Amino acid sequence: MLLKDRVAIVTGGAGFNGLGFATARMLAAHGANVVITDLAAANPAAAAELGAQHLGLVADVTNAEQCQAAAAAALAHYGRIDILFNNAGITQARKTLDISPSDYDAVLDVSLRGTLLMSQAVLPAMQRQQGGSIISTSSVSAQRGGGILGGPHYSAAKAGVLGLTRAMAREFGPDNIRVNATPYPRAPTCMQPRPGPGHVTAAPSAWHATSPVSAAASAASWPVSSTASDGWTTTIRVAITESGSGQASRHNFES
Repeated sequence: MLLKDRVAIVTGGAGFNGLGFATARMLAAHGANVVITDLAAANPAAAAELGAQHLGLVADVTNAEQCQAAAAAALAHYGRIDILFNNAGITQARKTLDISPSDYDAVLDVSLRGTLLMSQAVLPAMQRQQGGSIISTSSVSAQRGGGILGGPHYSAAKAGVLGLTRAMAREFGPDNIRVNATPYPRAPTCMQPRPGPGHVTAAPSAWHATSPVSAAASAASWPVSSTASDGWTTTIRVAITESGSGQASRHNFES
């Protein structure tokens, strides 16, 4: 198994039809012990669906104390943290002139600040272990600008994730910690809601895990499980992007 006995944290991973849960399921299938974190309303106890050895925790990625507590709980339970998938994010359908300060703060707080806070929470453990892998969800809208569901502030947040990824990859490479981003194209997955109007709502819980939405999420989860594997060298820091041919291409952050 690629990830036997590794410990992986997946943020925003409770939605059965979302990318986070699909990735958690794939990580578990490759042998990892998985910690799912999410808002209380999203029911992170969904981790039990993966098996009794997996853990669900309530944690808001915009809250530094909750991020630190989640990392501490994972360490207390498993003794190590090998993988972090910064999946939590929200989006809003807004045009530039319609973005309010609260809109901007909501999207940037979850997608960008949350990526930083959760990474800060796990990095000391990875440094002590002299190894680890952090993967963060970006978007092709960060590179092309705009999107069907996301406004310009969403593009800005996801572009920020790419910049943060590059910086952390350079900083923590000497500690044998790989840092990567996966700028996904648009896929029909659910996104967890956040209080306030204009957010994409979660898929109904009655949707079965084998729905077309879940199938799309499962197909999109392979870059995370493969990047988290030790099969990736310690010197590679990449973003996996959608190329003109529709195939994945790799961009080395060290160039």
